[in-house]
Amino acid sequence: MFTTEIQHFHQLLHTQVLELMDPLKKANAGIEIANDSLSKLKEIVEQEDFETVPEEINFFKNIKPCPMSYLIYFSEMRSCESRKPKAGKRFQIHFFEKELRKINKFFYRNNDFVQYMEQGHSYMDHQLFTRNHRKNFPFTPTINYYQYPEFSSSHDMLWAKIQAMYRLIHYIREAIESLKPGTVETFSTHKHPILLWSGSKTALVELIYALFAAGDLNHGTAEISTITHAFEDFFNIKLDNNYKTYSEIKARKSTRAKYLEALIVALEAKMNKDDE
Repeated sequence: MFTTEIQHFHQLLHTQVLELMDPLKKANAGIEIANDSLSKLKEIVEQEDFETVPEEINFFKNIKPCPMSYLIYFSEMRSCESRKPKAGKRFQIHFFEKELRKINKFFYRNNDFVQYMEQGHSYMDHQLFTRNHRKNFPFTPTINYYQYPEFSSSHDMLWAKIQAMYRLIHYIREAIESLKPGTVETFSTHKHPILLWSGSKTALVELIYALFAAGDLNHGTAEISTITHAFEDFFNIKLDNNYKTYSEIKARKSTRAKYLEALIVALEAKMNKDDE
């Protein structure tokens, strides 16, 4: 049930929010669907609750922080857009640089918890991500965006904010780059051999969604659009209607992840040949 709601949330996010160009409209639309998703998750928890502690930990560690992180991200984005200077590029750049310093201070204050999460530890999950240990935890959360006692552990919101701040860093860097091109260091400054994608575009979309689902880029905060743009730049290719292509991949009758399975077969064959 949780999985269905999260899938629906991502579908709305990619079809109704992330493609919007105006930051304020994007933020407002994102806040609306994130709030709606959290409300639905809260209803499910109230009606079904959790049968086991691992199930409860998984919810507060991996499921709830998904829409929660977007709620925080879009709220912070809207705040930036409403507070930034209305005129003068120099003043606007100074404003965004100040926001980056605030984010750095946030990460510094919460460094112990950030390290715990990013190193993939789980030995304190029963304290951090269950409701029974809300008053007994080793890292002190300092934020409160959306708090209901029976729908919150001590640290699910802090974990969500960490993910949101990675997204906010990307938004701020893009804002600075648009004001003064060349200000922000990008991967384009590093020369690499030209590579052209010679497979099908559908295969590349399949690979992009797999990387997104695995959460191995920017600690799981990289958007589909960000990953897509990176692949487009690197392989000098243009990808259109990604979500439509993804829907067609999901609708396949037999093997849906055909390209990924072909990669496995190819790699296994190479390793077997190397062993001979």
